[in-house]
Amino acid sequence: MSLHKALFLTATDTTIGFLSQDSGRLDRVKKRPSHMPYIRVYPTLSAIKGRRRLPRQWRKRLRRSSHTSYILPCGESFRLVRDPRHLLLLRRLGWAYSTSANLSGAYYDESYARSVADIIVEPLGSPSAPSLIFKLGKRKLRRLR
Repeated sequence: MSLHKALFLTATDTTIGFLSQDSGRLDRVKKRPSHMPYIRVYPTLSAIKGRRRLPRQWRKRLRRSSHTSYILPCGESFRLVRDPRHLLLLRRLGWAYSTSANLSGAYYDESYARSVADIIVEPLGSPSAPSLIFKLGKRKLRRLR
């Protein structure tokens, strides 16, 4: 199995989660509807700029933020990663979809998460608070979580 199709269980920059470039695989593992979007995580701001245009007035905020996810006006969501251990994996992948390591709407169960993951990056640690989520508008910023 290639790294791009693999399902990683790792301590992300915010909590314990699954990472993969295959959103369909994440849907099946989490038992969640396929129309719900995932947050993409990137190692650098330039990696995002290669895929999407970022509104100029928010670039400084995006560059300096940590543990924060953003939704662009087009509907795509992303988060920049600063955690050095998490960056090692993301630099190899380039980007990945990120989600918590549990069934949709359920609490974290380590035995389930370990059973469905292809690659487990140790140490996992303990679950913590999820990232903040902000929606970027043309003029306003709105906090969603």
